[in-house]
Amino acid sequence: MPKNECYNIECYQKGVMIIMNKSSTRTIVATGLGAALFMVLFMFVKVPSPVPETNLQIAYGVSAFFAALFGPVCGFLVAFIGHALNDFIAYGSPWWSWIVASGVSALVTGLASSKIAPSIEEGVFEKPQITTFVIYTLIGQAVAWIICAPVLDIVLYSEPVNLVFTQGAVAFVLDFICAGIIGGLLLKAYASGRTGKGSLSKNG
Repeated sequence: MPKNECYNIECYQKGVMIIMNKSSTRTIVATGLGAALFMVLFMFVKVPSPVPETNLQIAYGVSAFFAALFGPVCGFLVAFIGHALNDFIAYGSPWWSWIVASGVSALVTGLASSKIAPSIEEGVFEKPQITTFVIYTLIGQAVAWIICAPVLDIVLYSEPVNLVFTQGAVAFVLDFICAGIIGGLLLKAYASGRTGKGSLSKNG
């Protein structure tokens, strides 16, 4: 193989590694920031519902935002870590069924990232991207609160079946509203202010 071709291949490989390292670092930073924001909002910014232990949580808009931009792993960790820290600080012990459900809701939303994040990074968050975001958010919240949380409540804590599925249904509606509206507004604001330079993004 000619020396020039070898040099070009080496340069390409080094360039790819640099991009991957930058992306990984930014995703780690985003995960830490997102988890901290989620915890604070989950702890202090909530509206109680008529169903016990079920609130309107603005924090799910934050986890949906980070999931849509940085992918399912980041989204899961933002919600999982943020919710777990809230439980440890506020109650002294975690309620793992709902912590896992929080992570699952953001994980599924994050599956939309590969479809919408590149457009958002270019300043575009219009009807196609919004529709995709809302659909994945709806599926994520449904899986988390109608299936995951109630089932784990029964398996781990032997909670009453009627109660946990009622809580799950209410949580699904409330959290979908927060994730869809708040997350969508945050993504719209991010896309509108996207300059392509020096911002915290997956693609740099």
